[in-house]
Amino acid sequence: MVTTSDSFFSRRRGALGLLAAGVAAAGLFAWQRPAYSLRTDEAVTLPAPAMDEPAGTAHTETAVFAGGCFWGVQGVFQHVRGVQKAVSGYAGGTADTAQYETVSSGRTGHAESVQVTFDPSQVSYGTLLQVFFSVAHDPTQLNRQGPDSGTQYRSALFPANAQQKRVAQAYIAQLEAAHAFGGPIVTRIEDGAAFYPAEAYHQDFLTEHPSYPYIVINDLPKVGNLKRVFPSLYRDDPVLVKAASAS
Repeated sequence: MVTTSDSFFSRRRGALGLLAAGVAAAGLFAWQRPAYSLRTDEAVTLPAPAMDEPAGTAHTETAVFAGGCFWGVQGVFQHVRGVQKAVSGYAGGTADTAQYETVSSGRTGHAESVQVTFDPSQVSYGTLLQVFFSVAHDPTQLNRQGPDSGTQYRSALFPANAQQKRVAQAYIAQLEAAHAFGGPIVTRIEDGAAFYPAEAYHQDFLTEHPSYPYIVINDLPKVGNLKRVFPSLYRDDPVLVKAASAS
């Protein structure tokens, strides 16, 4: 059971509200978010990027990805070899509005995002883009992802440097030229956005709550698709935020 404020449980995701039923005698309650899916769990086999970052000597790099609810995006990247950390958070807005309740209004400019710290000698930025577009989300959905709608659920990339921006632009152009999807890619590339970590109860949510209906329907299939489509990249044990913080 998630331990956080009552307002979190009453938050709407998409068009439906949470359904809650108290079990007073046991002092427990059951709850769920709207869990229906609109093509968030289908993988698309994509070509590797024709342009990628050049190999260097650095062993740590960061990149920020936004593709709908951050639970599933974080969960996917936590299972990718070479990823050292994947933190759920907010990008695209300012520090004073980087809180879940405020971001959920859709008026802060933030997108629910995941900051990925990775070892570029093990996995490249281009490969992470391939994972992102193939299994982590649907880049053809404008300002929504599955059951979630609003600009806070937009598909976006927040490049950490000019090289990442060039690689991202080139890969989107490559996928568009190949007609890789049934519709146009709506992923935005947004420069200069700071990243703000989300509240602790959002971190490692997929791993901690694998039976939560929203996770079961929308997000666990993404992790399964990662294992199926990218077997050489997949690792069974996810790299968790809270485990790293405790060490």
